[in-house]
Amino acid sequence: MVTASIVLYKNDENVLLQAINSFLNSKTNDIIFLYLIDNSPTDELKRIISHPGVEYIFNPSNPGFGAAHNIAIDRAMKKGSQYHLVLNPDVYFDGNVIEGLLCYMNKNLDVGNVLPKVFYPDGSIQYLAKLLPTPYDWIGRRFNPFKKMVEKRNQTFELKISGYDKIMDAPYLSGCFMFLRIDTLRKVGLFDDKIFMYGEETDLCRRIILAGFRTVFYPKEVIYHHFEKGSHKSWHLTKIGIQSAIYYFNKWGWFFDSERKIINNRTLKSFGK
Repeated sequence: MVTASIVLYKNDENVLLQAINSFLNSKTNDIIFLYLIDNSPTDELKRIISHPGVEYIFNPSNPGFGAAHNIAIDRAMKKGSQYHLVLNPDVYFDGNVIEGLLCYMNKNLDVGNVLPKVFYPDGSIQYLAKLLPTPYDWIGRRFNPFKKMVEKRNQTFELKISGYDKIMDAPYLSGCFMFLRIDTLRKVGLFDDKIFMYGEETDLCRRIILAGFRTVFYPKEVIYHHFEKGSHKSWHLTKIGIQSAIYYFNKWGWFFDSERKIINNRTLKSFGK
C-alpha cells in the first residue's frame, strides 16, 4: 500500500486538484490512499473532492506543516502502508511517477527517502537537492545583497555541481515531495512537531541518514512544482522561517557541527570535491 498526505491551508482549488488527481490517477497495482489534512480556519475545502480513496481531516488549530503530516503518517502506519508520500498542494506529475519510485525503492532497501527531478511549470529546473545547511545558507544567504557571492555558494549548497542528471545521495531533499519508506519512519520517528514550518524536512532527512538509510535524488522520474517561495514574499513567513532555523541550529549545532561536516564532505567527495 502507498499512502500520501497533503496539508491544506486556504489553497487555490484548481492547483490543489492537480496535486490530488496526480496521486489518485497513479498507474500502479498497489493500493493507494490519500489524506487531506486541512489546517484552514474553515472547512470550505472539504467539498473539493469526494472519493473512497480520500480521507479529509479538518484541523483548524493549525499545529504546523510537519505536525499535520504526522497525523496522516500515524494513520498510514496503522493502515499498513509500506510507503508514504508527503506531497505539497502545488505539485503535479504524470501517472507513471509513483510506480517508477516504487520500483526503485523496492530494489534499494537502504533508501529511506527519494525525491524526483523537479521542474517549474515552464520547464526550468528547481535545485532542491542540497547539502545540510549552515547558518549562512539559511539565514545569511537570504539577506546577502551580493548576488554573485550567493550564486557561487549555491553551486555547492544546491549541488548544482552534480549536473542534476544522475542518481545521487543528497543529505537535504525538498519537502515538496518526500517519498518515504514507512519502516524507516518507524525507526527514526516522524517530523519534529516543534518546527511549525520550514526546515522540518531537513531535520527528518538528517535523522534518516544518521539511522543508516539513504536520502536519494532520482532524476529518472520528474514532477512539477509551482513553488511560490512564500517566505520571500511575506515578512511573517520570513519570521517563521528564521524561528525554524534557530530551532534547528539549536538542536543540531550552529557553527560547530561535526556531523554536518562529515555528511557534507562525504557528499562533495562523491563529486570529486
